[in-house]
Formats: sequence, C-alpha cells, structure tokens
Amino acid sequence: MKEDLLRQLLLFVGLAVFALVLGLLTFRPVLRKTLIPLSNIVGTMERMDSERLNERLPEEHGQTEIDRLAHSFNLMLGRLEASFLAEQEAKEQMRRFVADASHELRTPLTSIHGFLEVLLRGAASNPEQLRKSLESMHGESERMNKLVRDLLTLARLDRAPTVQWTEADLSSIVEEMEPQLQLLADRRKVEFDLHFGSYRLLDIDKIKQVILNLFHNSIQHTDPERGKIRLLVRPVAQGIELSVADNGSGILPDHLPHLFERFYRIDSSRTRKSGGAGLGLSITKSIVDLHGGSITVDSRVGEGTVFRIRLPDNMTKVLSLS
Repeated sequence: MKEDLLRQLLLFVGLAVFALVLGLLTFRPVLRKTLIPLSNIVGTMERMDSERLNERLPEEHGQTEIDRLAHSFNLMLGRLEASFLAEQEAKEQMRRFVADASHELRTPLTSIHGFLEVLLRGAASNPEQLRKSLESMHGESERMNKLVRDLLTLARLDRAPTVQWTEADLSSIVEEMEPQLQLLADRRKVEFDLHFGSYRLLDIDKIKQVILNLFHNSIQHTDPERGKIRLLVRPVAQGIELSVADNGSGILPDHLPHLFERFYRIDSSRTRKSGGAGLGLSITKSIVDLHGGSITVDSRVGEGTVFRIRLPDNMTKVLSLS
C-alpha cells in the first residue's frame, strides 16, 4: 500500500508539474500580449509632461478593451493639450495686453510730465506758453481718460458684461443717430439706406457704440472734403446686415487679419494724433460677438473699406449666454 501511495503521489506531482509547465508555455504569450500593452500605456503616461502632450498611444493592439482604453487616453491627452495651449495663448495675450496698455498710458503721462517741467522752469509766467502747455496737457489727459474707459469696457465685455436686451429695429436706431453722425462727418457726404420693420433683441446702447466706432473709423480714413460714407441696413438670410462703407484710403491686405486685435493700429502716428489707441474695433467685435453676430471687412487700397455686421434672427443662444 505504501508503494502504491508513493507511486500515486509521484504520479500526481509529475502531472501537476507537467500541467504547470504546459500552462506557462501555453498562456505566456497570452499574458504577454495582454500585459505588455498595459505596461506600455503606464510607461507612456508616466513620461507625459507639458512638453509631450502631443504624444499619442498606439490604438491597434488586437484587443478591444485595451484599444478602447488607449483611445480614451488619447482623447484625454488631446483635451489636455488643447487646454494647455489655450492657457498659454491666454497668458501671452494678457502679457501683450498689459505691455501695450502700459505703453499707451506711459506716453501721455510722459508728455504731461514734460509740460509740467517746462512750467516749473518759468514758462508759467508767460501767458502764451502757459496756455499752450495747459491745452496740450488737457488733450493728453483726454486721450488717457478715453484709453482707460476703453480698457474698462473691454474688461467688462470679457468677464461679466451687463446686457439690456430690448426688442428694437436696427434701422430705427441708425435713423435716430443720423443728426449725430452728420455732425461728426462735418463736410463729408453721408448716405443712409435703411430698411425698417426688422425687430430683434438688441442692447441699444452697445449697438450705438458699434455704429459710432465704425463711423469714426471711416471718418479717420476719408478725405474731409471728398469723403463719402454710406450706412446700409438690410435683411439677409437668417438675419440682418449693417454695413458702413467709405471711399477712403483703404487697407492693405496684410493688415486685414489683425484689425480686430487690441492696440493694433495701421497708421500709428495718425491714430495717436487723433487720440486712438487701437481699441475701437476690438470693442466693436466683442459687442457683435455678445449679440451672437459676426463682423467682416473688405477693403481695396485707394478705393475704400466696407465693414459688415450680421446679426442672427435666432436670439435663443444669446439670451442663454446672458
């Protein structure tokens, strides 16, 4: 019996070892096929940092679950990369914005400081020099005051804009502003082509600011004697269009993509002389975006420029954003 039990024990031990070796030889490729892709995924994710967000995991492993896991990781990496790039762009824009704002504010402050030094050196006793200095300082303070107002407007539009939605006719708003626009145009010819009866939800004060900004831009770039400015309001497919056209000097194609950037100026000397800081068109675009619309510009050098604003009929999205 002992010999039989020993033989059976040895037989079972041999079968167990044989089964273990056979199992290892059989399932090792399967385990390797499963664990190696997981190990690669873990290794890739451990190496991932802000400089390698553009890397992606291979998604073809021959196993549905692992392929889906790799695909999910790639989608997550794509979202992280987009968020990181957006944050970098926002920081860069903020850096440029602060630098440009500081430069714009420093110019009038330096000018005012210079005039004060002249007055302290004895020019205050000369009535003519005193008058010129005070007028220059008043002009610089006005330009600085306008710059601060524009910066505050942009800050409010960027963060939490307050909007007073009113059902209004865009043509009626332009018609109401006609005396003011005629006065600003001086001897320039102003034409109005208005189509009434198209009501939609608008912030009337902000729309007036858009019209004034575009009209003032046309005034700056048209001849005081031969200048012509045309305002057109017409219904278009799924909305309404406001266009402001002039026969001014036009804009070079290289400048067109940058017109709505903050502090961007085509003619720095002219806009600085007239008090502009390159914020009017940026404010205009922010207001148009707030209304769910779009703004485009067409220009030919020596022939003129046309700004077109399209406001949609469906204001549901706009109201939800407000």
